[in-house]
Amino acid sequence: MTNLIEAEAVGVTYGRHKPVDGVSLALAAGEVLVVVGPNGAGKTTLIKLLTGEVAPTSGAVRLDGRALGAIPAWQLASQRAVMAQATRLAFPFTVAEVVRIGIDSVGRALARTLRERIIADALDAADIAHLAARSYQTLSGGEQQRVQFARTFAQLQAGRQTSARQVLFLDEPVANLDLSHQIALMESAAGLARVGVAVIAVLHDLNLAATFADRILVMSGGRLHALGAPGAVITRAAVHEVFGVDLCREADGTGGLPIVLPQHYAEMRLARGAA
Repeated sequence: MTNLIEAEAVGVTYGRHKPVDGVSLALAAGEVLVVVGPNGAGKTTLIKLLTGEVAPTSGAVRLDGRALGAIPAWQLASQRAVMAQATRLAFPFTVAEVVRIGIDSVGRALARTLRERIIADALDAADIAHLAARSYQTLSGGEQQRVQFARTFAQLQAGRQTSARQVLFLDEPVANLDLSHQIALMESAAGLARVGVAVIAVLHDLNLAATFADRILVMSGGRLHALGAPGAVITRAAVHEVFGVDLCREADGTGGLPIVLPQHYAEMRLARGAA
């Protein structure tokens, strides 16, 4: 079976600036790929290239073996859902109405009872059922993030009625979320992966990335710096080289995960002070 999403030496150029340059990757059904890197590394631009929001000036992107540009919009909506870094709404929608937007383009032919069940499942997946009647504009930033995740969840559930091979794109989905909801949202995304959805998420928290990713893609200066299992990619040397800090305790080789903690920095400061 073909990979769900493939990028072949994909890049984009704006004048002399190349925010993404020659990145290749392939993602299979049921896999969680987390993209990490410092600010300006090209993470969001890569997501825009993979979703078709930005056309590449070099290379190619394929969804389920087909060029993105060759897929009709209605079919694309059933195969991939995108949670962008920031979403603004100008109208006073309720939370339930925002989630319903996720199925408007792909679920209109579904029975009303099925549409309502999808919306209820999406609200539960994002832990926002108690907010269903609230105005979206009155919510905190973190609550709005959870609503947007519920919208993409609903879109995939509705699209799954016609297309079982789907990709979920999450660009900094846990921004503004408290710790428990960061974990809960990523658990919900992992749950979608367990039923065959390929998940690509941009995260800044390397510990969260290592916890949920099957593979991690490290971006640096618009290029792919490393791609592999968390224990192979999140190393002390790599974190120091890419992020400029020495905070990583590597995996111990027994199946454990690498961890990145400020205690390591505190320990180094104490050691320097005692020297």
